[in-house]
Amino acid sequence: MQRQRDAAPAPDNDPAAPLASLKQSVEAGLIGRSGLVERLMIALLTSGHLLVEGPPGLAKTRAVKLLAGGLEASFSRIQCTPDLMPADLTGTQVFRPETGRFEFVEGPVFHSLVLVDEINRAPPKVQSALLEAMGEAQVTAGGVTYELPQPFMVVATQNSIEHEGTFPLPEAQLDRFLMHVLVELPDATSELEILGLVEREAAGEAPARPAPIPTETILAARRKASAIHLAPAMKDYIVRLVMATRKSGAMPDVEDKIEHAVSPRGSLALAAAARARAFLAGRDYAVPEDVSALAPDILSHRVIPTWRASAEGVTGRSLVAKLVERVEPL
Repeated sequence: MQRQRDAAPAPDNDPAAPLASLKQSVEAGLIGRSGLVERLMIALLTSGHLLVEGPPGLAKTRAVKLLAGGLEASFSRIQCTPDLMPADLTGTQVFRPETGRFEFVEGPVFHSLVLVDEINRAPPKVQSALLEAMGEAQVTAGGVTYELPQPFMVVATQNSIEHEGTFPLPEAQLDRFLMHVLVELPDATSELEILGLVEREAAGEAPARPAPIPTETILAARRKASAIHLAPAMKDYIVRLVMATRKSGAMPDVEDKIEHAVSPRGSLALAAAARARAFLAGRDYAVPEDVSALAPDILSHRVIPTWRASAEGVTGRSLVAKLVERVEPL
């Protein structure tokens, strides 16, 4: 038994303008976070999921809430704790005495935009419960498969400074995320602007937000983004970047430090994200900068360094940075 999605009719107008307005609106509510906003929009356009990592107080949760406020789609927030159970996310079977039957009660994952706060505080069983939802956009309970709404997008956050009472995400779970974005501390200029923004909001002077974007517009934008032209030279550039993480002999000093290389899922993610970035920029074709700008966030969490390299302080992100620097587009 499977619940079918309702096909949404395509809107008549071009979805690019509402998406550009949404991006501008979210950026106006944040300071110095244009890169994070761009990646949130790319994930939205590619049916991808985002893992955002950084110290507390850097507006990670605020960014997702601002995005949710610009969409007509439903939104839920899950605060992860060590005692969280898988059913707290996916839902559970509840017995109804009046009917004498069990009824499935949907959990918070049955929303279009799901914010999973501090995902590394959730126990492994809960993290695994997200695998099917993120990978297949469905939940199976009691032998019945329930499809999740479309669009469906998970944005998870995790703290980079706390390790006690946390459960590191396994590699299989990390690979489900389209991008792993690192958020850094702001500089002095941005810090002053943040103070001004908070004061204006406290005084009721927050900028006006555009009307929420209908679900049909988001789905239409996804179709347009997926149709962006990716030239053969661009595909070759993507493949050479990914192949450089494998034992090809082209870069032995980098390959010897990699225990597990990027799978074809990384190539597909990089191609889809490059198309989405071009769409957001108003282009109908992708350029090499789209690939090189996104490669660190898309490939880094898919590269696992050897234990010896890790002991020397080498990370997946530093290895991908070297590859991006050395692999040139045609």
